[in-house]
Amino acid sequence: ASARSSRLNWASRSVMRACIDLFDILPVRMVNHRRPMMSNNSKPYQSLLIRQAGFDIPETLITNDPHSLGEFIQERRQVIYKSIGSTRSIVARLDHNNLHKVNQLPNLPTQFQRMIQGFNLRVHVIGRRVFATKILSRDTDYRYASQHGNYADFQVFELNSELRKKCIALARLCGLDFAGIDLMVEAGKVFCLEVNPSPAYTYYQNFTGQPIAEALADYLTG
Repeated sequence: ASARSSRLNWASRSVMRACIDLFDILPVRMVNHRRPMMSNNSKPYQSLLIRQAGFDIPETLITNDPHSLGEFIQERRQVIYKSIGSTRSIVARLDHNNLHKVNQLPNLPTQFQRMIQGFNLRVHVIGRRVFATKILSRDTDYRYASQHGNYADFQVFELNSELRKKCIALARLCGLDFAGIDLMVEAGKVFCLEVNPSPAYTYYQNFTGQPIAEALADYLTG
């Protein structure tokens, strides 16, 4: 059974790679092409693009050295951690409940950042159209708030002209026609965390009623 499953997985991946190659050369509008999407495979590389677009990023350490992490924690006190690649991970606060995981650090370089005290903003950019959602939650990663008995409140948010232009510029710099940009606002200062090349926009649309799917369809047929 395992051998058959392995063959099916290999065949599925082959078909997917063939479709991606085909989409890259077809003279059609699509979101998004493979090469621009690969910026999300490396958070350190993507952070360079984020800075180039004029955004601030939280103080960051990428390391597999427990000693370096210890110094970083002492200077910042509240620290979160997440993966440095494209694999989906739960953003978590580093505290006494998971400090034992530091012993595993030499096996896997990890990204640590100063914990931003503020609210999340998810900005969907489709061409030149922008939809922003403000998220309020007690959880470090609002996507999993319900698993901890908490909730996340989603609200339509109006970006000012400067921030709107910066989000559009960042999506273009990443080569993305459709992007989900994760921001955090702390005491009026905006930090950019990540740019998602395949954003789960329906999650936000269902809460806010914003016509993101309609805008995406308009863009693809434009």
